[in-house]
Amino acid sequence: MTKQNRTGFPFLEALLASPTPVVMEVKRRDAHGYDMLGGRIPAAIVEAYETAGAPCISVVTGRWFGGSPALLRDVAALTGLPLLQKDFITRKDQIRTAQELGASAVLLTATLLPASSMRTLVTECLLAGLTPFVEITTEAELEAVHHPEECVIAVNNKDIRTRERGAGDLGRSLDLLPAVRAAGAACAVSASGIDGPVTAAHLLDAGFGGLLVGTSLLRTGSPVEWVDAMAGARKGLAVR
Repeated sequence: MTKQNRTGFPFLEALLASPTPVVMEVKRRDAHGYDMLGGRIPAAIVEAYETAGAPCISVVTGRWFGGSPALLRDVAALTGLPLLQKDFITRKDQIRTAQELGASAVLLTATLLPASSMRTLVTECLLAGLTPFVEITTEAELEAVHHPEECVIAVNNKDIRTRERGAGDLGRSLDLLPAVRAAGAACAVSASGIDGPVTAAHLLDAGFGGLLVGTSLLRTGSPVEWVDAMAGARKGLAVR
């Protein structure tokens, strides 16, 4: 499997440099508790993502989705791709633990964090050499992000307060994109609720620098074909 050096801020660097800027996700269950692995072991999923050209991998360690810190450690042992830990990070010690487990980025959920905590955690991430992956759902949450120019700012198309159930609202991403770009975010990402490669192509065409996709990729029989379909749709949009 792929091995890369983890130096600087590898998650952000890999995402910005990739022709396929899709953070591909490993999670055991979806928001409704349904199995997402389908009998596969994480190694098989990681290998499929590497083959599909994933620049980074998201690992869901939150208990709602059947995750655990051990899953992050196991994935880190399988690949050198930069890893995002997706969990409810609320304390500085969790950031250090994420780093020890092999993460290059950590999720910070603005909906759940007071502005003072967000500032503290972003600073701690940067001191540790980790990319803050800040999820927002409103412009007010965006305004509370410290050092946005050093963060991945992701618009969450779902509502974490309802455990991200439902189809998601892609209009939220499109509505907030101008503000995210105006804030100087290092990379603007649309996250969750991206139901397929055509939708992904439209979001990238709209100006997002990256996407985070989980369920759609885990349900497809071939991440390579998913990515190829996205690339084909992007070419079609480019010649409109």
